Amino acid sequence: MNGLLIGRFQPFHLGHLAAVKFALSNVDRLSIGIGSSNKSGEKRNPFTADERREMITSSLDRSDMERIAIYYIPDVDDHARWTYHVDEIVPEYDVVFSNDDFTHELYGKRGIRVVAVPLKQREILSGTDIRAMIAGDQNWGELVPEGTKKVLLKINAGDRLKNL
Repeated sequence: MNGLLIGRFQPFHLGHLAAVKFALSNVDRLSIGIGSSNKSGEKRNPFTADERREMITSSLDRSDMERIAIYYIPDVDDHARWTYHVDEIVPEYDVVFSNDDFTHELYGKRGIRVVAVPLKQREILSGTDIRAMIAGDQNWGELVPEGTKKVLLKINAGDRLKNL
C-alpha cells in the first residue's frame, strides 16, 4: 500500500519525524509532499523547497529513505482543484496522512481515505514557535532532528529569520 504525507516542514521538526515514522508503519511506500514548494524567503515560509528536502533526507535513516519518495507541491489558488493538482505530481497513493481539517475534507469528498497522525508534543513542536526560537537565539536544537539542525546551522537560519 502507498501513502502520502504533505507538509510545509518549515522547518522539519521532531513532530514531522514522528509523523513520517507513523506513516511508514502503515504503508509499504510513502510519498512526502513538500507543500508550498514555490514559497520561500517569507516569514511563514522562510526555507526553500530544496532546503526542506535536505532537512528531511538528512534526518531519516537509510532504510526509511529506501521506502520514501519526495515531491514538490506548489501552492495553487484553486482549493477545489488542489487534490487533483497533487495527483498530477505524486504517483498513485491509497491513503493520505494528515491532521489538517481542510485536507480531510477535500480528500474525503473524493472518497480517499485520510488517517489522522498522532501528534507528538504539539504544545512545543510547532514550526511557527521553532522559527521564533531560532530567530530569538533561544534553545531550539532539541526540537529538531540532528539532520535538520545541521542544515539550519549551515544556511545560517537565525540571521535569515531575523531579517524577514
